[in-house]
Amino acid sequence: MKFKDLLKFEEDLKLEKKTVVILRWIALFGQLATIYVVHFGLKLNLPIVYCSITIFCGGLTNIFIQFNLKKNQLSNLESTILLFYDVIQLSVLLYLTGGITNPFVIFLIVPAIISSTLLNLTSTFFLSFITAIVLLIITFNHKSLPSPGDLHFHVPDYYIYSIPVALIIVLIFLNYFGFRFGFEARKRGNALNKLESVLAKEQELDSIGHQAAAAAHSLGTPLSTITVIAKELEKDVEFKSKYKDDISTLTTQVRRCGEILKKISRREIVDDEYVSKISLQDLLFEITKSFDEISEKEIIFKTQKGIDKIPILRSPELTYGIRNFVGNAVKFSKKKVLVELFKDQNDVTIKISDDGPGFPNDILKVIGEPYISSKLNKNLGKGGLGLGTFIGKTLLERKKASIEFFNEQKGGAVVNISWQIHNIRN
Repeated sequence: MKFKDLLKFEEDLKLEKKTVVILRWIALFGQLATIYVVHFGLKLNLPIVYCSITIFCGGLTNIFIQFNLKKNQLSNLESTILLFYDVIQLSVLLYLTGGITNPFVIFLIVPAIISSTLLNLTSTFFLSFITAIVLLIITFNHKSLPSPGDLHFHVPDYYIYSIPVALIIVLIFLNYFGFRFGFEARKRGNALNKLESVLAKEQELDSIGHQAAAAAHSLGTPLSTITVIAKELEKDVEFKSKYKDDISTLTTQVRRCGEILKKISRREIVDDEYVSKISLQDLLFEITKSFDEISEKEIIFKTQKGIDKIPILRSPELTYGIRNFVGNAVKFSKKKVLVELFKDQNDVTIKISDDGPGFPNDILKVIGEPYISSKLNKNLGKGGLGLGTFIGKTLLERKKASIEFFNEQKGGAVVNISWQIHNIRN
């Protein structure tokens, strides 16, 4: 993914305040314990007052965050400022205790690593740059490393200079993997949230459709009763009765209600089993016909000869998943889309193919992952971020389907959706 593409996903990420406060208390008490053990336990001279003040200032900021900030999460900017402060506070402490020669200098890269995993790319660049500058500064400017008596830590300059170089290399290395890990985790998390949203909407629409079908069926009987009574009243009243027009209007409106309910149901509904039970052939027929109404392209549905009806349980996952792949085929095809149903002793397979340009070779191996895009010009203007394919694939895999993507030799994309026979009926 290009750098400019990564910046598209910049967002105001947040850190849990409680977690940040606890981690900082652990770090501060660790720093305090270290300098006191070295100074009083090992009897090595340290600028104990300045070190204590530096740690005390860090404690004050933690108290402020814990008790003055009322919100439970720190924004990306607030988190960046806090980590920047931690870099400065730790660099001052290192300056007072040996600088780059202090073995605890490794902790200086921790804030940038945290940023690479949990914050956005801009914050990570900023903290990494500050960390690299600080490493160079404390390489050339620092107090002596505490040592007993006249014993001092002396090594060749090239060894001293190799320490910041090594730390900067480690910083870049860990930042890259931290950012990739955090970015991919957030990307997949966002995609899964989209998936849940789509599924919830599909279930809601499905529920509304079922309720409408049930209402159409349930209201049929009382409307028929009203019609019979109205007709009997119409026969009994006098020819010139003032109620005759009202009864005639009532009969007309009841008939109109019946027609409206028929349009809602769109089918002859016998009982509620229709809502949940359907054959795979009928479901595929419904899906392909729905695209016939909105597209001028030829959409053909074929089934293997001699194949019996395959009973399934209708579900939003199944309907949306199949509809998504048929919709993609319609979108990218030139003139024709072919949906075929095959069955053997063990498996049921839906093959969706089109006469379009096919899947781009540069993303063929990662189709089904969210937020991918092809660099090939032939798909510019049509391609998205792969989110719809990810959602469709994930929903169908929840229904125990196996999805395969490939291109035909003669051209065109193919999606195979397969189930073992005993799984398709569950």
